[in-house]
Amino acid sequence: MSAKNTICLWYVGDALEAAQFYARTFTDSHVGVVHRAPGDYPDGKQGDVLLVEFTVAGVACVGLNGGPHFTHNESFSFQIATDDQAETDRYWNAIVGNGGQESACGWCKDRWGISWQITPRVLMQAVSGAHGGAAAQRAYAAMMDMRKIDIAAIEAAIKG
Repeated sequence: MSAKNTICLWYVGDALEAAQFYARTFTDSHVGVVHRAPGDYPDGKQGDVLLVEFTVAGVACVGLNGGPHFTHNESFSFQIATDDQAETDRYWNAIVGNGGQESACGWCKDRWGISWQITPRVLMQAVSGAHGGAAAQRAYAAMMDMRKIDIAAIEAAIKG
């Protein structure tokens, strides 16, 4: 590990599979070193994959195959900024289409339980007030009715 701060994500035996999926799906992502257990541990045997170093969209991560003791929840998520509808669709469809599930307002969850916000930049600009109070309110109201974000609908809401 070369990064000073690394996100550690807990998996139930499939950290390498998750890391490989992220590396295939997101730009600036890759799988690094795979560490095997030097001895038996409560949820695995010597030689099993214990830790996987990987990067997701430039963020250093470690996947720990720690067993079924802890589960992910929405209090942690990756937020991926997208530039257009094609990129939004590609990431959303990759996550949901690989055993994940849709949620509201651009959120979805991958098959390992990690939450993702697939967020077009135009939406963040709109709701942050870059387009003014009324436009921000309209964009926010439009987003509240969406699952995957529809950029054309957000742009229409901005214009009023």
